[in-house]
Amino acid sequence: MLTASALIALTTLAGYALLCVVAPFGTCRTCRGFGHKVVTDRKGRPKRDKPCRRCKGHGKRLRLGRRLTNHSRAVHTAGTR
Repeated sequence: MLTASALIALTTLAGYALLCVVAPFGTCRTCRGFGHKVVTDRKGRPKRDKPCRRCKGHGKRLRLGRRLTNHSRAVHTAGTR
């Protein structure tokens, strides 16, 4: 039982690591990839608002796993110079 759950956890982590290598950027959760906030005007029609503060208007964000990989790579590089 314990080995099966450990195997599932390792498989999930390996899949996420592979996802971070293949697609390092994910959709911004705040603006849902639009790059700006969507608001409605007085007539109820959607319109653009200010650029998203989280992704700075790009609609994409760096995944957490990729951010950790980049940081660990930078620490390793700085330590081996």
